[in-house]
Amino acid sequence: MTRTAVAEGLWTWAPGRGLAPAADQAPGGRLLVADSWLVREGRVRAHDRHRERFARACGDCGGPDPRRLVAFWRDVTAVLPRTGAWFPRVELAAGSLELRLLVRPAPPLGTGVRLWAAGQSDPRTVPRRKGPDLDTLARVRRRAAGEGAEEAVLIAPSGTVLESATASVLWWEDDTLCLPPPRLPVLPGVTSALVQERALRSGIRIAHRERTVAELDGREVWLVNALHGIRPVTNWVGRPMRVPPTQRAGEWRNWLDGLMEPLPAG
Repeated sequence: MTRTAVAEGLWTWAPGRGLAPAADQAPGGRLLVADSWLVREGRVRAHDRHRERFARACGDCGGPDPRRLVAFWRDVTAVLPRTGAWFPRVELAAGSLELRLLVRPAPPLGTGVRLWAAGQSDPRTVPRRKGPDLDTLARVRRRAAGEGAEEAVLIAPSGTVLESATASVLWWEDDTLCLPPPRLPVLPGVTSALVQERALRSGIRIAHRERTVAELDGREVWLVNALHGIRPVTNWVGRPMRVPPTQRAGEWRNWLDGLMEPLPAG
């Protein structure tokens, strides 16, 4: 396999052969695991953490042995484009337990987000593992777009905010950084963890609190993920909720951008 950057599209992987273009660029079969991150001019944030989360999720569902995963990740890292903005996704597919790489351009990055405040009952079947529910979550986002929003809030049966369709939800209560309790069905977010670690280093209090959408009225609320980084909610769609002036997001976004490092050679 060549070590030059691969082209846009879907690639399958096999030991010894490496990555090759998929014969079917729209394969069926359920995703067992997926992970994705931003690559911008050959730089990436928390690359090792995404590798660890992907490997851990593969292990949880009986995926390939660790040596295969190490070889797959090495080959993926080697061929990712070093110029331009990309949003690659690694995948483990059901059935044959095939490892794949989807190379796709990054969409335009947002600095704020319009959030649908209706509160969507959490439709996920495996909320703590990224992959199995991506199609379902895409439908949720399409419904949000139909209402004039970019994202939708997922809620527990109790009405407690969990996360959005593609991001962790964090918010500020006075000088305390808040997020849902980890015992709730939420995805372990890589970027959310980075934010929490910085808060702890800075002496900022972190609290796990159960809040409804209505209880976020007037709060500075962030959606946090690997693609956009930190996006403050700039408008709540479908419910009259106040959005305060964004006091913190700009400085935290600059810090997060500064964490991007050159991709390893592979």
